[in-house]
Amino acid sequence: MSKIIRLNVPARAEGEAARRAALLCCFAFHRRSEADVFWLKENAELLNILECTGARPDPAELAPLSHFYETVEKRLIFFPQYYRFLLSLALDLEELGLPGDTAERLCARVAAEGLAGAELSDLQRAEARRLLARRGVAVPADPGLDDRLHAFLGRPETFALPNKKAAYELTHIVFYLSEYGRRDPGLAPEAIVSLENAGILSYLEQNADLLAEICIALRFAGVLPSPIWEDWLTAELTGFSVFEGAQARPEPDEYHDYLMCAWADRLRGGVGFVKPASAGRMSFWRGAGGAGALRQMSECLFQLDNARSDDWPAMAPRLRAALSAPAREVLSAAEASSPRFAEFFADFARPESRTETRRGCGA
Repeated sequence: MSKIIRLNVPARAEGEAARRAALLCCFAFHRRSEADVFWLKENAELLNILECTGARPDPAELAPLSHFYETVEKRLIFFPQYYRFLLSLALDLEELGLPGDTAERLCARVAAEGLAGAELSDLQRAEARRLLARRGVAVPADPGLDDRLHAFLGRPETFALPNKKAAYELTHIVFYLSEYGRRDPGLAPEAIVSLENAGILSYLEQNADLLAEICIALRFAGVLPSPIWEDWLTAELTGFSVFEGAQARPEPDEYHDYLMCAWADRLRGGVGFVKPASAGRMSFWRGAGGAGALRQMSECLFQLDNARSDDWPAMAPRLRAALSAPAREVLSAAEASSPRFAEFFADFARPESRTETRRGCGA
């Protein structure tokens, strides 16, 4: 068995390269076991962000993942169901500078065994296609795949309603079509509206994880996100608490929120991973924030029953009267964040009729 190399990182690393090295060491050794599929997920996410943002780690920074890289071919043989994670990790490690050509052999094996053919989801098929294409390997032709993906993106009304699964699929389709910002994804205007609707919803909910992905997807599509959204994400990023060593609380923590906020911050020209990092165990938690306005708005609208209207100027006073003061502030910021807020609300309200509104909640 190959010797596992431990990276010698200062106890608290504060320079950009040192923070990056500490994160790589932490995720490789101190959060989960390599035998845990969530180890694959967490490390794949971290490496993907580093690769997409043009990080250039030195070989010592990647040393904690050298044992994984040396055994990844054996892992693919025994765990073919995890081929997308394994491919992603190997590809990104090589792109980040780890010597080797293992990823090319992995891609050839995945194609030869037809592993992508077992995918039921168009989203996963698109991911598999993108991964294999990074080493020039093609999947069997699926001429309707892009059309189906764009059709899904082109339904703005879908993304004006709370549906996290659909919203995360929306962002990831843009990631894959754009090759993570390397090419124009060719989005129709309706798809941009879909992203904007999902962004308004996630801001109303104060969901930093999802809003960060939406801002990233918008930038990959060549659209600047609302500065209100991005400024809030930057504030959330700086408000994270990082617990170290014995104080690191058990998973699941909010590491993914931290990674996504850091990625979004990096794309707008920020530092990205802003928090001092430890080479040991770390857990990541958002600062104490409000619950947002989304739930209170939904409850109010539901109680109004057939008095609901899709007319935002008419409904705004009722909603504001029904919300707590913090929720009203979130609603006001959400309205200011998009010139399309009234159009978003028309789909979000789901009126039963167009008749004159009756007295109800907040009246």
